[in-house]
Amino acid sequence: MAFDDALRIILSFFLFTKYLQNSVQGEPQVPCYFIFGDSFADSGNNNNLDVDLRANYSPYGVDFPKGPTGRYTNGRTVADIIGQLLGFIDFIPPFANLTGKDILKGVNYASGGSGIRDETGKELGDVVSLNEQLGNHFTVLSKISAILNSESASRDYLQKCIYIVIIGTNDYLNNYFSYQNKNDYFGPSFYQTSTMYTPQQYANVLVKQYSKQLKRLRSYGARKVAIFGVGLIGQLPTIVRTFGNNSSMIDAAAQLFSRKLLPLVTSLNKKFTNAKFTYINTTGIVTTSAPLLAHLNTKDSCCKLRSDGSCIEGSTPCLLRTHYAFFDGFHPTEAVNVASAGKAYNKLSPLHASPYDICQLAQLP
Repeated sequence: MAFDDALRIILSFFLFTKYLQNSVQGEPQVPCYFIFGDSFADSGNNNNLDVDLRANYSPYGVDFPKGPTGRYTNGRTVADIIGQLLGFIDFIPPFANLTGKDILKGVNYASGGSGIRDETGKELGDVVSLNEQLGNHFTVLSKISAILNSESASRDYLQKCIYIVIIGTNDYLNNYFSYQNKNDYFGPSFYQTSTMYTPQQYANVLVKQYSKQLKRLRSYGARKVAIFGVGLIGQLPTIVRTFGNNSSMIDAAAQLFSRKLLPLVTSLNKKFTNAKFTYINTTGIVTTSAPLLAHLNTKDSCCKLRSDGSCIEGSTPCLLRTHYAFFDGFHPTEAVNVASAGKAYNKLSPLHASPYDICQLAQLP
């Protein structure tokens, strides 16, 4: 990599970070912010669960103010950065660490390894599925009603909040292709979905269940909901290492699902005129995020990897982390999260978000 390219990357990252710091002055654009999803959004919900997939140890969090917290990256997640862009000074707390009136600002329910399907990721241990996350949210709603002393006040309050859902990756990696935490082929030894469904049928099954879950979220009072598509997961370092040239079939299968999400959003908006759903095109964001991403190392991970793609505990990560796309074998670095969150919040193209970006969603009545 040329010196001027490296300098451009570092400068772009620095300037955007300063923009984030400046954007949190004053009141947040919405009263609260709720986060559902998997390890791309988890901020510590897996820490005390009986599960193999955790990130509450170094070198995770090497660039995060509080160190290792359970975030699967070196710094902030996409969900963290969107929260800052919305004006929240403090990070939204994980459901596992809730105290007092913290819930009025929002809750992060995301759990690493989880998915749309209830069984997804269960070979890893006690991950919290999307249905279980919705159940946790229902519990929180009763507490918010108690704090506000009124169900109607609670309902009015919640309708102004932003809700994001980042999920679906594990329904492929930890279900349909059933990763077995070792350097061998992904096969149906734990799950039978790949023997039950073709990729097209599986995408249809996923979207049907996801639609029910999003309708359930709306029934709990959500009116401003952003759903994120699955990215190019066939290009993740651990997937490439395992599959080699065949990794493209992972992307082909996952994109069948992601391409159904914008029609799903359109259908939900038509059916529920008092709610606004939007689609964040993760793949579109990544493939159009030049020049920053074009100059990042996308082949290697920043940290030394265990056989399952996680960082080796206590290992020393790469020094120039803004030069890397991936921190471990599956998860992006903060540099990529900054670029992705920026375009989800303020789209530069309909390929990034449709029909609204998150900034527009926050401003809707």
